[in-house]
Amino acid sequence: MAKNIQSLERAAAMLRLLAGGERRLGLSDIASSLGLAKGTAHGILRTLQLEGFVEQDAASGRYQLGAELLRLGNSYLDVHELRARALVWTDDLARSSGESVHLGVLHQHGVLIVHHVFRPDDSRQVLEVGAMQPLHSTALGKVLSAYDPVAHSEVMEAERRSFTGRTVTATDAFESMLDLIRAQGWAADAEETWEGVAAVAAPIHDRRRMPVGAVAVTGAVERVAPGGTLRPELIAAVRDCARAVSRDLGAGRF
Repeated sequence: MAKNIQSLERAAAMLRLLAGGERRLGLSDIASSLGLAKGTAHGILRTLQLEGFVEQDAASGRYQLGAELLRLGNSYLDVHELRARALVWTDDLARSSGESVHLGVLHQHGVLIVHHVFRPDDSRQVLEVGAMQPLHSTALGKVLSAYDPVAHSEVMEAERRSFTGRTVTATDAFESMLDLIRAQGWAADAEETWEGVAAVAAPIHDRRRMPVGAVAVTGAVERVAPGGTLRPELIAAVRDCARAVSRDLGAGRF
């Protein structure tokens, strides 16, 4: 049997300690509660703090759970609820648009596809649930980058690879594009990631009005954007779907 890693066990014990009882604990309290030397406890707390799992109050020096840990916990719950709430609406969107529909969430510096509705025809298609898409060049990724502060930080810090001649990679141009996405409420990808493929996406919000994912219609560029212009009815349908899922998640009207 593999041995447990002691430092990880201690870190997990600290997180459980901070999750219960008093809201904030000092270094001495944490060390004595876990039977650790102060130096050992401080080293683990420092690592957890650097990763965002623990925060230290500047005035008192006491520690509490960090925003990153809370975000991860919420995202786990959100993904399952998001997919459950989106099932009917994404099916309807695929039928009305005649194209594939993808539901994506932020994951490991990219977009994780958590639900995929096939294009409603008899063509051969591959299920893409579990696939990863880039943040900077896909409609799903750009929507998340525009609305989710964590996604925005990740996409700005990462290398933005040019997949086609249409991929926007320059920092100023990319930020301007995100400003436009926030102003219009949707994003597009017209052959910026894959030649011949176009997509339109809109953000989904939860009851806290926080972005928890995005939904997109994806298809051949000649169908989604004939003549180089996105079909306005597709944009409206995607936005309506995103609003419907958001309402089901408790976000109210947008």
